[in-house]
Amino acid sequence: MSSLIVVERALSEVRKTELGVARWPVWEKDVSRFPWTYDSSETCLLVAGEVVVTPVGGEPLTLRAGDLATFPAGMACEWNITRALRKHYRFG
Repeated sequence: MSSLIVVERALSEVRKTELGVARWPVWEKDVSRFPWTYDSSETCLLVAGEVVVTPVGGEPLTLRAGDLATFPAGMACEWNITRALRKHYRFG
């Protein structure tokens, strides 16, 4: 099921500009673990930290600073933030 999460590693500055990441809101969270369900799709760019996302019934996926991830609407998962996280995000 983690194959439903689309990841681009080491995003280039050109790609960040194309996406308009600098205009996206920022979310920060300390080391923690919690369940999450996506009501709508979310794309996020990690700018600091590390998180292991484990979809229900799926394999864990580690995301690190520089990774762009898109999560599908309806996906339930557990977030395990292993290093304080800072990310830009957008829904839809």
